[in-house]
Amino acid sequence: MRLLVVLLAAVLVSGCSPKQIGLNRMADALTSTANSYSRDSDLEFVRLAAPSTLKMVEMMLDGQPTHEGMLVTGCSGFTQYSYAFLQLDSEIAQPSNPTLAADLKARATAMYQRARDYCLRALEVRHRGFRAEIGTNANSALSHVDVADVPALFWLGASWGGELSLADNQLVRLGELATVRAVLERALALDETWRKGVIHEALIVFDALPALLGGSAERAKAHFDRAVSLSEGQSAFAYVTMATSVAVPAKDRAAFDTWIKAALAVDVNRAPDFRLANLIAQRRARFMVSRANQLF
Repeated sequence: MRLLVVLLAAVLVSGCSPKQIGLNRMADALTSTANSYSRDSDLEFVRLAAPSTLKMVEMMLDGQPTHEGMLVTGCSGFTQYSYAFLQLDSEIAQPSNPTLAADLKARATAMYQRARDYCLRALEVRHRGFRAEIGTNANSALSHVDVADVPALFWLGASWGGELSLADNQLVRLGELATVRAVLERALALDETWRKGVIHEALIVFDALPALLGGSAERAKAHFDRAVSLSEGQSAFAYVTMATSVAVPAKDRAAFDTWIKAALAVDVNRAPDFRLANLIAQRRARFMVSRANQLF
């Protein structure tokens, strides 16, 4: 009887029904389960398993539409799935099967858009009006966020930037490019060490752009150096990003070879939390090696 009284009191105090408490617990558990993918060592297993998990996240969000953890999980999950198994597959398929490549690219674009929507919803939960304001006055919208928003900000930047990278009309969307940069720079200012420098890695891409678009080779190198320092050299993505975003446009084959070699030399088991990301980065590195003669 005492246990029943305690449980009823907890429900009354929380203002939640037993069903709602159950949904909260399931949502929290699913968020943790989705995060476990980052340590997996089998890309094909994740390729097959991730869609079911992501769909379950969406089903849970139907009952818990403002669950911040689930919203960020949806954003990060769809972003990573889009890059690893749609965008990258599209690039690999392009030389031999342009039709398949185009289909994969279209799916990647749609998944990035879905991911972005979840991050915008997460930020809207904490900061009412954020979604509308970020498109009209990014600096004002970002002035209200804090360190707790860094995960949502990073994945918002990653998903939005990923979608822009695949757009056919990039020139007419330069304003969005500036917004994405502002989002990532705000995340960096709040916590540059988050996930051992991954925000610095993302900003390499923006500073590798031509100077007319706000790029700076010096800043790109500074972001790279800081990313390597924070990850203790255990992030293959830092090296792959320099090879693809800096060395290829500059037609610097020597630098390309150096960075690709460094990416492939990363021991994916030394940093288990980044094992999956490193495997994905190394897959792209190997593809880039296979295309090196065409790139240079």
